[in-house]
Amino acid sequence: MRPYYAEGSKTLAYEIAEDLGWQTPDRIVAPIASGSLFTKIGKGFSEWQELGLLDADKPLPIMSGAQAAGCNPVAHAFEQGQDVCRPVKPNTIAKSLAIGNPADGPYAIELARKTAGTIDQVTDDEIRAGIALLARTTGIFTETAGGVTTAVLKKLADSGRIGADERVVIVITGEGLKTLDAVRGTFECREIDPNFDQFEATAEHRTEVSV
Repeated sequence: MRPYYAEGSKTLAYEIAEDLGWQTPDRIVAPIASGSLFTKIGKGFSEWQELGLLDADKPLPIMSGAQAAGCNPVAHAFEQGQDVCRPVKPNTIAKSLAIGNPADGPYAIELARKTAGTIDQVTDDEIRAGIALLARTTGIFTETAGGVTTAVLKKLADSGRIGADERVVIVITGEGLKTLDAVRGTFECREIDPNFDQFEATAEHRTEVSV
């Protein structure tokens, strides 16, 4: 129904490969809503292998999907060993992932299994913590879908399912100003005078605290 979105999502794979010197990462962690973006990343890598732009002898990256627990039809089906996703009524702060009846869910499950990957789910509290973790460690303020992806990455690492030597790429699909209501009260707010000196002093203080 949306060929421009579906085919356009393949360019994520192209950009990842180019940024890594025309190599594929060991694993990709990406959010799942309808499942289209997740599956088209895999398709992008496959097509470039067929064209000879990537090493065809190297396996596709392990594809790890990320869903919110409040809208988890794909993750639930994957965990239960099923091929069909049962529709759910979304109830999560990750509104951009709140698709209760994902059209490409079965294909996302197929891709995860084909690449020895995973599809995990995280709670709203874990999503907020993921947003904070990414902001604190990289300076990137993501919206809630990125919080889902980051939280699932942490979950995989904490459970030992990601090797210490794996080269992992996580897909962050939007910036945090879009979903401020979801994280209101999560971060400390500090009022400063509207001048650069105050901003610089505050930024320097926060850097010292985080270190």
